[in-house]
Amino acid sequence: MKVPALTARRLLAGTAAVVAALGITTAASAATATHHSAASTIPKCTAGDLGVWVAVGRGNGTAGSIYYPLEFTNLSKSTCYLDGYPGVSAINLAGHQLGAAAGRDTAVKPSVVNIAPGATAHSELQYITVQVSPSCKPQAAYELKVYPPDQTFATDGAYDFSSCTTATPVYLNVEAIQRGTGTGA
Repeated sequence: MKVPALTARRLLAGTAAVVAALGITTAASAATATHHSAASTIPKCTAGDLGVWVAVGRGNGTAGSIYYPLEFTNLSKSTCYLDGYPGVSAINLAGHQLGAAAGRDTAVKPSVVNIAPGATAHSELQYITVQVSPSCKPQAAYELKVYPPDQTFATDGAYDFSSCTTATPVYLNVEAIQRGTGTGA
């Protein structure tokens, strides 16, 4: 059976339209999938994203130690996350580290903590007062140098406690980052 020329052209045009529509739909679906996966990916918080401080007024003591919330506020315009232990050390006015960097208190297991813009997460900072003795040659610190977990750039937080200048003993410990503001241990 012979198909009239006009019908053949319509059939060909219709087939081309269907193929083109499938191509556009496939491309649109791929673009949408890419957009959704990019939108659902939350970046790690960097030192530049964060404001960090010790909540001195919320410190709680135990025998020989005081626990302070070390607060991390997201100052950026996007949600970011922290996961793990911050790197913490006291520094003097010249920017030199005083004593050993903080040890890790493993009482809290690390987990991903998303921090919305303007929101705060925290870590507990243990200051071991009995370790800061004449044998460690104490000196007033100027501030803390705080590295977000797995980052190589730090931010600074106000801190003027007496700090050891010798490599031992370790007189600071930090827990893994936790949701919300700290209340002190």
